[in-house]
Amino acid sequence: MASDALSRVVVVLDHPKDVVNIAGVVRVMMNFGLSRLRLVQPDEFDSYRIGGIAHRSAPLTESATLHETLEDAVADANFVVGTTARARTAGRSYVRPRKIGGVIAEKAADSTVAIVLGREDRGLTNEDLDSCHAVTIIPTAPKYSSLNLAQACLVVAYEVFLAVGAGEQEIPKGRRATRAPTQEELEETFTAIEAGLAQIDFYKAREPSAVMRTLRTILSRAEPDLREARLLAAIGYEIQHHIDRITKS
Repeated sequence: MASDALSRVVVVLDHPKDVVNIAGVVRVMMNFGLSRLRLVQPDEFDSYRIGGIAHRSAPLTESATLHETLEDAVADANFVVGTTARARTAGRSYVRPRKIGGVIAEKAADSTVAIVLGREDRGLTNEDLDSCHAVTIIPTAPKYSSLNLAQACLVVAYEVFLAVGAGEQEIPKGRRATRAPTQEELEETFTAIEAGLAQIDFYKAREPSAVMRTLRTILSRAEPDLREARLLAAIGYEIQHHIDRITKS
């Protein structure tokens, strides 16, 4: 199950400086089903303050553990993923978040995986990265390569969440969405629009068939549902009725 795999993923913050950033990471973890947080010598860790920023986070922060060294924080992990803003040496195993999400999902099926994020001002050291089995780099604009701690965590957590299959919930449809129109119903729409445009002398020097062909292309690309198709037909009918009323008055 997706929840089982997510329960084996640990987020490790190495020497985080700002409690607000820690709270941001906590919120991300809650959003994406991660519940295990470890901190290596944080400058400040206050569950009460974090709870004021990341509401209802007490269960997560109260179970978080504090560690003296990164080595201790990842000691029980079978796979460790580091994060960095840029490549340090050519010899490391660098991957993008989308690929590492799948790797983490696979490893977390039966073992503990640690995702390590470094402190805000300088990230992970080369020695820290030496402890990682893989290092992920999030692509950004060259002039602004460094992400906020929570932003970096969000990108990786999101990819893991999708990779374990936890993001398969059906996207809600529009409140009044209906079935797709049949071809006969679409033809009724096109006929109404074509007649309405003729009533307002829209074509003039335009070729009606060319205009309608373009409209057909647009609507095919839009894939309207039945309600939307009927609304467009109603516009065509109302144009005709409006012109009829004017000419009869």
